[in-house]
Amino acid sequence: MANSKSASRVGIWGFLSATRGRDRLHWTDWVSYGYLCLGVLLMFGPVVWLVLSSFKDQNVLDRFPPRFLPYAQETIDVPGFDAPLPAFEVIAGDLQGQIVGQTRRAAGRSEVILPANPDERIRLTTDQLRPLEGVAFATENYTELFGRFNFLQFFWNSTFITVVSTLIMLTVNSMAAFALSKYEFRGRTAVLLLVIGTLMIPLTVVLVPLFLIVTKLGMFNSVWGVIIPGAATPTGVFLLRQYMITIPDEILEAARMDKASEWKIYWRIIVPLSAPAIAVLAILAIMWRWNDFLWPLIVLTRSENFTLQLALNSFQGELQTDWPSLLAMTVLTLLPIAAVFMFLQKYIATGIASTGGK
Repeated sequence: MANSKSASRVGIWGFLSATRGRDRLHWTDWVSYGYLCLGVLLMFGPVVWLVLSSFKDQNVLDRFPPRFLPYAQETIDVPGFDAPLPAFEVIAGDLQGQIVGQTRRAAGRSEVILPANPDERIRLTTDQLRPLEGVAFATENYTELFGRFNFLQFFWNSTFITVVSTLIMLTVNSMAAFALSKYEFRGRTAVLLLVIGTLMIPLTVVLVPLFLIVTKLGMFNSVWGVIIPGAATPTGVFLLRQYMITIPDEILEAARMDKASEWKIYWRIIVPLSAPAIAVLAILAIMWRWNDFLWPLIVLTRSENFTLQLALNSFQGELQTDWPSLLAMTVLTLLPIAAVFMFLQKYIATGIASTGGK
């Protein structure tokens, strides 16, 4: 086992460090690595910026030009003051080089004191002061979320809707794909064309009739009003149907000769052999349902039924946006879906590649 792991590491490193030139890098190597580094920067740069910004307070986020790392102003304890004072360095005037604490600021002027002489008030312009800052992570952006908002309830709603929707979608889509790929009946081509045709209909066209149906069925303001409309998708039916076509019909005929029922053929043969395509559809369905915002926004109006995406929208008001809480909750919202994609992403390439033909 250890030898296989080491060989795998050597193989991956050999692939990443492969060059065209022997003694030195060829110009094509520079172009290739430059292109790869640019791609990594474009893909992961915004994510790194988001994570670091989630640890910044409101003052740092409002500052222009923005900073990459989270900074916080240093403070000093001065006798006679209950709270620490913001620390500044005097960069001009008679007190140049001195560290002072700011007690008040208004109209471009600051009232400061020296820690050694807290009774004397000194007035300086803001141009004469430079704030003392250091890298600091505002972890209260995360800890305050659980006290100000019912984060666990929102997380449970999103998880329940995502898991149940995915299971229902996989069941319904796989059954429909099995029928369209392995059964001969009149109108099969018409049904398949109808399924493919629905791919060209945008969601906004069916929002109003879908809302009326959900309301008539009594599922308005219920999580089931979000789950049931997504029980079947034309994309999933078409994806699984293309994969199931590649399964030999002889296997099904042999099972029927052994007195296997159609349900047993579906459950014991079709589903296991279609596992790569089902895994791909599961990953896509999880990402679709977890990131869904428009339809839950229409169906759900009570805060106890909100998903994480709707809870994110509550941080933005008409005149002010709570950016620290919004960025922190965005990171927490991305973590589950990122973990699912990281652990199951190997099935995407193999599954999609297998759905196009034999």
